[in-house]
Amino acid sequence: MLRIASLALALTLAACSADQTPEAAETEPAQRLTVFTGGTIYTGNPDLPTVDAVVVGEDGRIVGTAPPLSEDWDEAEIDLVDLKGAYMYPGFTDAHAHLMGIGQRELNLSLEGTASIAELVTRIGAELDGMEPGVLLFGRGWIETGWPEGRMPSAADLDAVSPDNPVILIRSDGHALVANSAAMDAVGITDETENPDGGAIERDADGHATGMLIDNAMALVAPLRSQPDAAAKARALETGAEVYVSRGWTGVHNMSVGPDEAPIMQELAGEGKMPLRLWNAFDATEDGMALAAAQDYETPTITNHAIKLYMDGALGSRGAQLIKPYSDRPDTSGLSLITDEDLADFMSRADESGIQVAIHAIGDLANQRILDIYEAGGYPPEKRWRIEHTQILAPTDIARVGDLGLIASMQPSHAIGDLHFAPSRLGMDRLAGAYAWKALIDDGAVVAGGSDAPVEVGSPLIEFYAAVARKDLKGFEGEGWHPEQKLTREQALALFTSAAAYAAFQEDDLGTIEAGKLADFTVFDIDLMTVPEAEILDAKTVMTVVGGKIVYDSSTAEDE
Repeated sequence: MLRIASLALALTLAACSADQTPEAAETEPAQRLTVFTGGTIYTGNPDLPTVDAVVVGEDGRIVGTAPPLSEDWDEAEIDLVDLKGAYMYPGFTDAHAHLMGIGQRELNLSLEGTASIAELVTRIGAELDGMEPGVLLFGRGWIETGWPEGRMPSAADLDAVSPDNPVILIRSDGHALVANSAAMDAVGITDETENPDGGAIERDADGHATGMLIDNAMALVAPLRSQPDAAAKARALETGAEVYVSRGWTGVHNMSVGPDEAPIMQELAGEGKMPLRLWNAFDATEDGMALAAAQDYETPTITNHAIKLYMDGALGSRGAQLIKPYSDRPDTSGLSLITDEDLADFMSRADESGIQVAIHAIGDLANQRILDIYEAGGYPPEKRWRIEHTQILAPTDIARVGDLGLIASMQPSHAIGDLHFAPSRLGMDRLAGAYAWKALIDDGAVVAGGSDAPVEVGSPLIEFYAAVARKDLKGFEGEGWHPEQKLTREQALALFTSAAAYAAFQEDDLGTIEAGKLADFTVFDIDLMTVPEAEILDAKTVMTVVGGKIVYDSSTAEDE
């Protein structure tokens, strides 16, 4: 039909390779095309920021973008997806999340939003009501920031409502937990128990264990938890994926993955139950490194080629390793979870095996140690090794990240949550190098954006808002919070699209809406690039598309 003639000709020419004439292309069977149009389409490509339509082939790749076209389509030749005035973007990728934990958060006791120790105790009491004595109660998601008690919970707080059941409650950051006396008694934690390497048993002024266990000390109560079997892990992974596509994520850089999860994810993908595109970073165990080196259990949507290490803990639980002591706890500078020698050995082995390395680092000393060891090893920028969080940097180290070619994998929501306690932990002077997204980008570093869910909510809208507003969800900014580190809308979009793709060696396939790339799209009901910053948080996911397939449609979801 004349209405699509110019489009068909353009697509035919685009399909021709260097050694294929237009005549040869025309003789091949025509593939059925899907056209996304009827809204504003942001490509992420600065040379062509918006287009009116995107055409996708049966192979899930973008055939081309189009200038204004007739609304009258030949449905016999083209499947039309009407955006109905919505706004489409390159697929948003969460460059740092824990998919298993996201699913488990949905399936287990979530303590998100708990507003005080008193409320925490009340919730625990309600959960235990009617529970058999001796059965473990496990939960996650509390954070003491803003609690009227002004402190973390303790075993003494929990004991009154849990005399007969062990209770383990993990802080939202995953780097600390509170256990009640029954839990500590069950595993033999006493006031005399020594701190394990890379961990701390918090103690009161009289030397009594309070029930707070930091980082590696959390392993002391691990025997109380039964490990989920393969079926339970599959359910958690599938649940996490369903939640994530409903929020508009098309992909996840999946961190701290157990090697036993790899075949489960492969099977889920084969059954059509893993709609997300996954880049997995395995625990840096012998099994994890072997799997990453061999790239076993991969699929067209799953990449297994990275390992994850930990330098230190988290800032909120004072496990982040700092150059100088904590301003609000001068008796500690945080925890080191790996020696320089072991990190250098891991780097050398990963280099020999061709494995990509992702290293957790929060504190300025932890980040500095990575930079020093990487530089001493003489590794080239082409490695694209990553610092996960890159949260607090000595100002003199900011430029080194880009100079060395390391990728800063950062989570904007950490800044808008941490602004309520980071000044007291760090003091005002150290905030100059904290959550310094703009400075890192200006100095040439690639900054990939993620959420660290289930530590944070795991919403692309919250992450985008945090990057451009640098305020909490109520609009509070705080003293000394360096508003000059805010990003432009274009820079924020790049964090979750083109930069995330680059951080996974996928820039030829993902990150922008261009011919030849995979058709991963995120569609929201508002224009993230122009609305007032506060309105970003009001957006709703309209559609999520992975490889040309609609994996979430709000209109269908509402009917279910």
